[in-house]
Formats: sequence, structure tokens, C-alpha cells
Amino acid sequence: MLLARIAVPVPALDLLTYLVPDSLETPPVGARVLVPLGSRQVTGLVVSVGEATRVEVARPEAPSAGEDDETPGSGLRTPDSVGLREIIDVIDDEPFLPAHVVELAVWLAEYYACGAGEAIAAAMPPFAWIESEQAVEITEQGVAVLKDAEADGRGVPVSGVGEPRLRLLRMLAPGRPVPIRLLRQRLSRLGMGAVPVHSLVRSLERAKQVRTTTSLRGRGAAFKTAKVAAITLAGLERGASKPGGPVGRRQAEALEMLRGSAEGLPLSTLRDRGVAADAVRRLADKGYVSIRTVRVERDPFAASGSALFTPAPDQPVGQTFTVAEPDQAVGRTFRSAEASEARPRDLTGEQAAALDRLRPLASKREFGVALLHGVTGSGKTEVYLRLSSDVLASGGRVLVLVPEIALTPALAALFRSAFGDRVAVQHSGLSDGERHDQWHRIRRGEIDVVIGTRSAVFAPLPDLALVVVDEEHDASYKQEESPRYHGRDVAIVRARREGALAVLGSATPSMETYQHALGDRYQRVVLARRVLDRPLASVRIVNMREEYAALGPGVIFSDALRAAIAERLTRQEQVLVLLNRRGFATAVFCRQCGNTIECPNCSVSLTVHGRERRRARCHYCNYSTLAPKMCPTCAAPYLEHVGVGTQRLEEEATRLFPGARIARLDRDVASRRGAMASLLWRFGGGEIDILIGTQMIAKGHDFPRVTLVGVISADVGLGLPDFRASERTFQLLTQVVGRAGRGEQPGEAIIQTLYPDHYSVRLACRQDYEAFFAEEIGFRRSMRYPPHVSLVNAVVRGATFQSAMEDAADLVRRVRSAAGGDFRVLGPAPAALVKLRGEHRAQFFVKGTRRAAMRQAVQAAVAARPDLRRRVTIDVDPLSVL
Repeated sequence: MLLARIAVPVPALDLLTYLVPDSLETPPVGARVLVPLGSRQVTGLVVSVGEATRVEVARPEAPSAGEDDETPGSGLRTPDSVGLREIIDVIDDEPFLPAHVVELAVWLAEYYACGAGEAIAAAMPPFAWIESEQAVEITEQGVAVLKDAEADGRGVPVSGVGEPRLRLLRMLAPGRPVPIRLLRQRLSRLGMGAVPVHSLVRSLERAKQVRTTTSLRGRGAAFKTAKVAAITLAGLERGASKPGGPVGRRQAEALEMLRGSAEGLPLSTLRDRGVAADAVRRLADKGYVSIRTVRVERDPFAASGSALFTPAPDQPVGQTFTVAEPDQAVGRTFRSAEASEARPRDLTGEQAAALDRLRPLASKREFGVALLHGVTGSGKTEVYLRLSSDVLASGGRVLVLVPEIALTPALAALFRSAFGDRVAVQHSGLSDGERHDQWHRIRRGEIDVVIGTRSAVFAPLPDLALVVVDEEHDASYKQEESPRYHGRDVAIVRARREGALAVLGSATPSMETYQHALGDRYQRVVLARRVLDRPLASVRIVNMREEYAALGPGVIFSDALRAAIAERLTRQEQVLVLLNRRGFATAVFCRQCGNTIECPNCSVSLTVHGRERRRARCHYCNYSTLAPKMCPTCAAPYLEHVGVGTQRLEEEATRLFPGARIARLDRDVASRRGAMASLLWRFGGGEIDILIGTQMIAKGHDFPRVTLVGVISADVGLGLPDFRASERTFQLLTQVVGRAGRGEQPGEAIIQTLYPDHYSVRLACRQDYEAFFAEEIGFRRSMRYPPHVSLVNAVVRGATFQSAMEDAADLVRRVRSAAGGDFRVLGPAPAALVKLRGEHRAQFFVKGTRRAAMRQAVQAAVAARPDLRRRVTIDVDPLSVL
């Protein structure tokens, strides 16, 4: 008897054991199977298969940090087969997800203390899951009950049927099953969202007034197909100009069009040229054309309506057609300095030396980690390209991670120009169809280089030889919802498992990475000068306390910054202005009673958005309401919008510089599909003079015409109750200052701050990373914070603050009892955001050097309180403790 360990996409659920019935072929590791789960049928992924007496469960090796308390190996379990359920069906004959990716996901689930199914789901492409769906159909007895109700005419309970049941019956019709999820939506629209739909359906089913059916929802794959017509030998012999015969004018035109295309044309193209599908089918009936189905690759790189068509599975591969589809901004070739101008072919001395050190490491096909520590504008991307070229020439493949979607178009354009169409992208900014098709191209081995954000770390690339993590310090690599993994660390683990070189690039490395480099755990390769020996931008600090004293508290642009922007506009140069807060105003304040308008679901003030019809919005739960005109506490009309966001900054810039072309890039703008790529494309082409934005504009971009960077409120993050606040401030300022002066004209940065003497601001202006690290590491060591120790953050949620604190205190007692001197437990205490999305929160921290023991102690404490399982968040190696 065979047992299979299956991961199902259900939060916080570990691997489940199922029997493999004799009627089914043994599924391979990585194959999808259909399994029962409660009353449902869901897709699961096979993690291991073995005899009933010994089932091997993968237990992958240590994390990237290399602790000696987690060693490689595997564990054997002997599960009790009594009461196990059977696999219903095997979807894939071959592994759908490669075994090495499955093992990586299982390691991730163990290390980051999440469900295996959640980790596997992060590695799967769109449309991969199939699950059962219950539908409800009214019976003859139910129809009779409705007739009785109509005859009664009062809309009150009839024949023992209450009002909710009667409402539900009225939504049904004989022979037309309605999914339960749609019934729930319809009841919610009627103000009955609290009605327990499943219980209601079961009661009606017991009364034989409805019957339920179960069907599968989802396709498992979602390839787009199209019909393509090609002329046959008979059609060629018939000829479009031959007089007479049964071929009409449109059909003759179609034959002439097809005669000029040996591979054929899509029916949609013929339709756009005036030939209807019926005319083509009549030609096919006469044997003059053949019609076949081909697979359409939804290509995110497509420009001017080009798309790649590959035949369906029973057709030959590799045919390209042109279709008439509207151009989309997200699909246009990105125009930037890198893509529009020829790359310099001569390496600098430092770049050549860096490659000389990295090439032997990559060619060994052994695991290693190198930190490419290069100042902004030093040419790290050129090193990535040259090293990738060497790896591809030797038969290896390359994975390149970037922290933000905004950075993928320019980098992808560079790699495409170097390596052609064997470059794929993977990130959430693509449509589901584009992500699906790109993933399957990677899986089929048609791709050599994958570029993407953190989720691309799971790309099913075989023969991986090089992993590049650009801007490795960036907090965007850390996922803030389960599974809470860090893309950089998972990339290092993947490189270790597959014998690849991991190159971490940054001008401002994370504290953890730099400490590893100083300790010889990582190779450190330095690029200390910019390309062509261009100077770093000069920096001026403006003390805003003096500006407020001279000009009043409402000043946004200091005199120095305003004058510098006007000068750049006169010289037709470009300007970046950074403010890491979006919205119009950060709070609504009552001058009479001192009340601040807060979110009813979260313990944060509402941010005002919009210009004309301003709304107050919560950036955590997305609660939104019209900005009040009177104080809800004292009813006074003396409300003031305080604080500045990017929308207010844009409005002020428009007022000060009326002739300038100004644009804004923040999450509000980037949420519209294609808007980010389009805006950056326009800025790179010189169509925008001043670009205002949040941290999205601060890193990775290379715009040679930018000669001035202005920073509004440089210290906006220093007041956060987070031990990483100084590090983030230093990194953000250093990165954004590095956007200036990357072309022939020298650059300048003007930083406005209330704390000009803070070491993170002062050293960022000098772009002195070594001095900052020395200052910050002393603070971390004295306070016992990472990288000196490891950290696990546990947040307990409750309906009331008291219940959250009591539950957290109980967990703390259990964790402390397991500590044994290996680690310390701090707390419980109110979380920095004590209320979030309607739930009260308490938190505690576990500090120590043995991460595995820390994590296992927290997991054991939660397992002892199963009622808390869905109300506790465990964050291993947190980047934010808010």
C-alpha cells in the first residue's frame, strides 16, 4: 500500500497523507492530484510517495544564514494509515512542478513556520489549481413551496419556510444549478450577508426542497488558442485569378492573402482585412485551405501588436504570426537610457577586475555567494550581463531578481537586447495569462534568463548556474503576508541546493549581508567609482527648522530646492523629487478639541487623497470615507489637513512651476495596469520634466538627464518604533541621491530634514557606507538586535485588547518554559499598531542565536493552543516589527 504526502493550498495546513489506490498510477513528486478535503475536492501537489510503513518526508538543509543548528538530512515517518482517505485522481503523468522547486518550497514552509500548501502555492503559476464547487438546484417540492408562498401573498413564513430560506428558493430555477458562492453574493447584496448559506442549504436539502451537485472549477491550464488558415496545394492550383468557378470575390481575396503567407494567417487577421470566418470555412470545405488550432503566447514583450504563436500540442512548434491587436503600455518595449542608447562595450578597470573574480566562481558550478558592493552608477548591471553571457555560453541558466516591478522593464530590455527572446519575466504586474504563458515557457526549457520580483525565485529553471539579486538590501524582497519569506535568502538557499553562484548587488548592502562579507562568509567585490569616473552627486542639507522659522510651518519646498528646480528647468534638465508618503495630507486634525480622525478598523490616522472630491483612506485596511467637514468628536468646523503626501507635493509643484511637465509615481498611480511602465517610458524619453514619487523612484533607474534630486522630509521614517529605521533612512537617501548625475552633466541633491545631525542623514549625504555600518553595528550589538542575534516576531490577534494580551501571555509562558537558556523572550506588549483591520494585537519577540530552537518553541506553543492557530502570526527574520 502506497501513501503520498500532499500539499494543499490551505493556510497553516501541514502536509497531509493520502492513500494511493491500486486503480491509479503512482503519481511522481511534483505532480498535481485531486484529493478530498473535508466536503470539498481540491488540487494538491505530491511532495513524497512511499510504502505505508515508511514514508520519506523531505527535510531540506539550513537557511542562507548558515546556522549550525539546522543540518541537511531527511526524516522518516511512520503514519497511521487507519482512516486515511484516497487520492481521487492524478492530474499529471509527469511532474508539474520540478522536484527541486518542490523541495525548496517545503524548506521554506519549515523555515518560515507556515503551511506547506501556502509555500507550494507561491511557486505555482496562475490557473494551476482545480477544486470542487457545490451548486444548488430547486426541486419540484421547492417549487411547490414557492407557489404556496405566492398564493399566501404576504411574504411571511409558509409551510415552515423562514424568510431567508424563501429568499434563497426564489433565486433558484429548475434545471439550473447555482453555485453556493453566487448565492452568498446575492444574499449579501440583499443585506443578508450574515446568513449561514451552507447551513441554510443543508436544511432545505433535508426538507427535499433543493438538491445539490458537485462539479470541478478551474482548468488546470489556460493556454490561449487561435484558428489559423493556410492555403493547400489545391488552393494554389486553383489560383485567385482563375476566372469562373465556385469561388466568390471574398474567397478569392482570401486565397490571394494566404498565397503570400506560407505559414498561414490567423482567422482574426483575415477578419480584420474584410474576410469573414464563414468565407474561410467554405474554402476549407472545398479543400482550398486548411484550418488548424495553434497556441497563442501572451507575450509581455510584444510591441506594435506582435505576438508569438506556438502550435497546439499536436502541431509543429515555432511559428510566428503578426496579429492586429491594440498596443498596450505595459507591453511596449521600455525606452530608457539603458535600452535607447548603446551600452558601452569597454569595461572600466573595476568592472574588469570584478568579472575576473566572479567568473571563476561561476564556472566552478559550485555554491558560493558574492556581494557586488558598487556605488550608484558604477555599472553593476554591465557586470551582471557579462557574467550571464559566460554562464549561458557554458550551458547554464540565469535567474535575476529585482525588488520592484518598476525595475523589470528596463532590465528586461537590456537582457533581451543581449540574449534575444530566451528571456522571460515573472512578476505580479503581468496579467494572469501572461504569467501563465511565461511560466510554461520556462518549464518547457525555452528560456535561459528569468527576470522578476521575489516570486520569481521559484521559477522552474533547470540547470541554474547564476542567481543575481539586485538591490539585495531592499525590504520589498520580504513578503508581508504568509508565506513570509525573504526572496534574497530563499534565492541563496536555491543557489546552494543547485550548486549555483549567488551574486548580491547593492550600493547600500543590508547589515546582515555586509557582516557576512566582512566575516568571509561571502566574497566582497567592490566597485568604488562610477562609470567614466563621473563624480557622485554633490549634496546640500537644508535644516527645515530654520525654513519653518523664516517662512512659516506650511513651507514644502525650501528656497534652495525651489531655486535649484527652476535652474534645471531653464537648462532643460530633469528633476526627481522624493517624498516617501503618498496621498494629499497625512492626517485630519481638529484645532478645537485636538482630535485626529482615525480609521475605525486600525489604530492609525486616515490619509486624505484626491484634490476635488477628497476622501480619507486607511493605507492598511483600505477603509475609505469622504473627508469630514466637521469634527466627529466636538462637531467643530475647524478641521485642518496636516502633513504632506505626494499628491499635495504634486499640486504645490504645479503651482510653483506652471510651465513644467510634472508627473507622480506612487502606489496609487502604479495600481493601474500599465501606468508605471508608461510613465517611466515617458520620463526616460524626456517627456516629463519633474517626476515626484515615493521610494519607487529611488532605486535602480538610470536617467542621464536627471541632474537634480530633491528629498522632502528625509527623516520621515526615523520616528518609527523599529530598530531598522536608521538603516532604511540611510539606504533610501543614498539610493535616491545616486539617481543624479549619471550622464554627462554633474548631479546635485538637496535634502530637507529636521534632523541634519542624525548619523543616517549625515553619512548618507557623504555616501559613506563603511562609516554608517560601523555606527549602526555598535547600536545593534549593544541592544542585541540582528545581525548580532536572530529574531522571531509573534503577533497575537483578538476581538479585544485584553483577550489578545492574555493569549499572548499564555504563549510567552509556554515559550519561556522551552527556552532552556538558548534564547530570550521579550513581552508580551501591545503591538505598535495595536488595532489592525478590526482586530486588537499583542506581540512578543524571541531573540537568540539558535533560530531553529526559537522557531520550534513558538510553533509548539501555538500547537498547544489550537484555538489560536489562525490568530497568531509568526514572522521569522522580520524586516518590520510594526
